[in-house]
Amino acid sequence: MRNKITIIGAGNVGATCAHWLAERELGDIVLVDIPQTEGMPQGKALDLTQAGPIVGYDTHITGTTGYEETAGSDVAVITAGVARKPGMSREDLVTVNQNIITDVIHKFVPGSPDAILIIVTNPLDTMTYLAYKLAGFPKQRVIGQAGILDSARMRAFIAMELNVAVENTHAFVLGGHGDEMVPLPRYSTVAGIPITELLSPERIAAIVERTRKGGGEIVQLLKTGSAYYAPGAAAAQMVEAILKDKKLIVPCSAYLEGEYGLRDMCFGVPVKLGRTGIEQIIEIALTEEEREALQRSARLIRETMGALK
Repeated sequence: MRNKITIIGAGNVGATCAHWLAERELGDIVLVDIPQTEGMPQGKALDLTQAGPIVGYDTHITGTTGYEETAGSDVAVITAGVARKPGMSREDLVTVNQNIITDVIHKFVPGSPDAILIIVTNPLDTMTYLAYKLAGFPKQRVIGQAGILDSARMRAFIAMELNVAVENTHAFVLGGHGDEMVPLPRYSTVAGIPITELLSPERIAAIVERTRKGGGEIVQLLKTGSAYYAPGAAAAQMVEAILKDKKLIVPCSAYLEGEYGLRDMCFGVPVKLGRTGIEQIIEIALTEEEREALQRSARLIRETMGALK
């Protein structure tokens, strides 16, 4: 029996994620959206289907505005939500997207009680926490897509700085998904060599800062809209790790119960992803400075969580 993957939100991130997943042939895909333009999810699904004969994939892709077709899903990627607009406060964004995530969870979960949820909606850690509380799923089955994207951005910047293949780079970014993230240069390497041995402190600091502002840099360049190729690819990588039971170690937003000294919140930490979702939260040794940065990040997330109604 083929896997079923639901993507809720067929905008740029959701549709791009569907594109990456279709090419991987990981399972049938259901694209769900309630768009302003009638027929949008159906149109994108048909367009992706017609790319199959050219690229060579046999993925079955359905577009819909309802949830009947999503029943029995193995994984759901939730990208539905609005981006923060000029003049919109953090509390405004939380309120709008809280209503959207609440509606999505209530409509999706009854038909797919065994699914694994991957949350992409911002503010990421707060929305992941909300989805976990609403869904009633075990904590390992509600995961936020955060550190994979942030680490990929850092890897790209390291490769650009050193003029090396991105395959040789590894980077570790923990904490909240946003300006409060915590890149860890000590655990970031090129062909196994820590970047602290390859780059000056000044260049490392510049890479760390650019990583923190990675999403904002793209927003400034695009003028209208935000990143979607890399976020879509990051969510697709999580789906692949789960459905192939890869035991992939990556940073994700996970519900914590004492790990890293944090409780009752979703936060970016290294995890092992497999067929049951988060199979292990991995605690790494941190310096005092790194621990303080992680605590600062956690405090900022708790401030955002305070806007939940």
